[in-house]
Amino acid sequence: MDIQRNISEFILLGLSYDHNIQMFCFALFLFCYIAVLVGNIVILVSILRSPLFHKPMYYFLSHLSSMDICYTSSVTPKMIGDLLGGTKTISYGECMLQVFTLHFFGGIEIFIITVMAFDRYVAICKPLHYMIIMNRAKCHLLVLAAWVGGAVHSFPQLSMTIQLPFCGPNEIDHYFCDIFPLLKVACTDTYITGVHVVANSGLVSLVTFIVLFVSYVIILFTLRNHSAEGRRKALSTCASHVTVVVLFFGPSIFVYLRSPTTSSKDKFFALFYTIVAPMFNPLIYTLRNTEIKNVMRRVWYNMLFSKE
Repeated sequence: MDIQRNISEFILLGLSYDHNIQMFCFALFLFCYIAVLVGNIVILVSILRSPLFHKPMYYFLSHLSSMDICYTSSVTPKMIGDLLGGTKTISYGECMLQVFTLHFFGGIEIFIITVMAFDRYVAICKPLHYMIIMNRAKCHLLVLAAWVGGAVHSFPQLSMTIQLPFCGPNEIDHYFCDIFPLLKVACTDTYITGVHVVANSGLVSLVTFIVLFVSYVIILFTLRNHSAEGRRKALSTCASHVTVVVLFFGPSIFVYLRSPTTSSKDKFFALFYTIVAPMFNPLIYTLRNTEIKNVMRRVWYNMLFSKE
C-alpha cells in the first residue's frame, strides 16, 4: 500500500513561545552544549594519549565520551539554532535522520553504560580473574556488541516511522523529532505502532536499568568483605556510575515506558537524557577519580606547553 505523505517538512514548536524564555534557553543550552563538547573531548584525548586507554574501564569511558558527543549533537545544535530563529522547521528527511541518530547513538550509550557496570562487577567481585575476563579482545567484542545493539534498537524505530502517513497538520510539540510526537500528527491509527515503540524503547530502558540495579546491589554485598580503603575506592567509582544511570535512565523510562501518548512534561524530561546527562558525565567520571585527573593534567600540560 502506498504511503500517503502530503508534507515535506515539520514545524517544531520548541520549548516555549515566549521570546525572553527562548533567549534564556539559547544562552543556557549553548553553554551546556559547549560544556558537553569540551568536557568529553578533554576526557577522550586524555585517555587516548595516555596508558589509561589500555585499562578496560577507561577504554569503555573513551567510547562513552565519543557517544555523548555524537548523541547530543544529533539534537542540540538544531535546537539552539531554532531558539534564535523564527519558524522552527525541519525537512522530512532531516526529521527521519534525527529519529535514527537519536536512537542509534542513544542505544549504543545505553549498552556502553551496561558494559561499564559489568566491568566494575568483574573488578570488584572477581578481582583475581579480572585481566583474564576483561582482556583486550573481549573489550573490543563488548564495544562491537554495543554498536550492534544500537543498530538493532534503532533500525526498527526508523522503519516504523518511515511507514507512517502524514497529511497534515505538521506541527510537532517538541524541540526535536521523536517517534511519539510524530505518532500524534500521523493521519492513521497509531496505537499498534505506539505499543511497538513502548516494547522497544521502553523495555530496553527498563530491562537495562534493572540489570544495572541488580549488578550494583551484588557489588555492594561483595564490598562487605573488602578493606575500608578498598570499599572507599570501589564505592567512589560505583557512585559515579549510579549517578549516570539515574540521570539517563530515569527520564527515558518516564518518557518511553507508558501509554503511547505525548505530554508537555516529555520535553522537560528529554532535556535530561539529551543534554544534562552528557554534560555531567565528564564531571561525574573525573571529579572523584584521582587517576584520570592526574593523567589529564599531565597530558594537557604536555600538549599545551611542550616545546616539541
